[in-house]
Amino acid sequence: MNQISRSSQAQLAQGSFAPAAGFDYAAHFSDALRELKAQGNYRHFARLSRIPGAWPRAVLHTAAGARDVTVWCSNDYLGMGSHPATVNAMADVARGQSAGAGGTRNISGTHQLHAELERELAELHGKPAALLFNSGYLANLGSLATLASHLPGCIVLSDERNHASMIAGIQAARIEKHIFKHNDVEHLDSILQRLPAHRPKIIAFESVYSMDGTIGDIAGIISLAKRHGALTYLDEVHAVGLYGPGGAGIAEREGLALQVDFIQGTLAKAFGVVGGYVAASAFAVDFLRSFSREFIFTSSLPPPVVAAALASVQYVRQAHDLRARHQVQVAKAKAALRAAELPILDSLSHIVPIMVGDASRTSAICATLLNDFGIYVQPINHPTVPRGSERIRLTPSPQHTDAMIEALVAALATAFQRHGGRRG
Repeated sequence: MNQISRSSQAQLAQGSFAPAAGFDYAAHFSDALRELKAQGNYRHFARLSRIPGAWPRAVLHTAAGARDVTVWCSNDYLGMGSHPATVNAMADVARGQSAGAGGTRNISGTHQLHAELERELAELHGKPAALLFNSGYLANLGSLATLASHLPGCIVLSDERNHASMIAGIQAARIEKHIFKHNDVEHLDSILQRLPAHRPKIIAFESVYSMDGTIGDIAGIISLAKRHGALTYLDEVHAVGLYGPGGAGIAEREGLALQVDFIQGTLAKAFGVVGGYVAASAFAVDFLRSFSREFIFTSSLPPPVVAAALASVQYVRQAHDLRARHQVQVAKAKAALRAAELPILDSLSHIVPIMVGDASRTSAICATLLNDFGIYVQPINHPTVPRGSERIRLTPSPQHTDAMIEALVAALATAFQRHGGRRG
């Protein structure tokens, strides 16, 4: 095969964005990327391969070769992505049925497993029905956009720290919206009092906020929703599988799930696979199934993925010891980090943010952890978090041992000292 010249490589990189006249598209893209890199916000993707039976150990692949690392930033909170129950279910269906669904849910793409998983998720949350989407992002985008755009004169009230997928759904609806201060029910109430009583309203919020680890005031928001005639839409993405007697999330733990109108969740975090869903009344789910473009026009989740998710949900619902150990290891990690006077952001959840406050310094600390200690943590910079609040986001799992926690804390202390990060 002939070698590609450097000029040809550059042309390939630019694609068709090099017109002879007119706007210089390639230069615009290049300048934007250069600025992103100068700010320390350019994202490098770590290429990982899991080591069977050894999670959170993994193999990191780089240009220099492969090496073992300990992963401390995964959203696979319980390690279910490599659990035998999950893996075997996926492999069995891939061999026994097919790798793909073959179409949209409406056109040949609804398999029996889709219906079984939706029933399982509805039962998990104590709701009459549930609807699968291909990701949690699509579930939020499709559900909020559909609900808000179809309810005449709808107004959406959104927590200021809601996930980008919720923001995208609200924006797509092109309706009146109001942003309330994070977890501030008094501010929310003040907004609701000014709105016309006859207009439909949706309050969109989360149970566990993924970057700060704060827990939403579900009881307070439900109370306001009832008083002002609003629907409640709760994102439990970072809580399902982890909290409550059956792992249904914070609303279940607090005995409030039945009072929430829409519960949105994911299969890609504590359940370790991929996919999203919404659980609600039968009428509401049928409405979303019938009108959400994000659901209607998307090829359905492959049967092996659905089988793996179903097996994981069924396993986690009864895995009380696994959830308990998760909380124990989270508490141990937080205590060790505090003892080392590292600047953790205290929360009542399993999310453990370590505040740095500078994009370049955050990236440098993470590079030291990886290169010198074999610890992989991804820097969290703008636009995921506001500028000046850059951080390292740790997610301890049941599989992180006490020795791993000790090694992490020692490595962090060294990295912070080396790069001038603020200590507690």
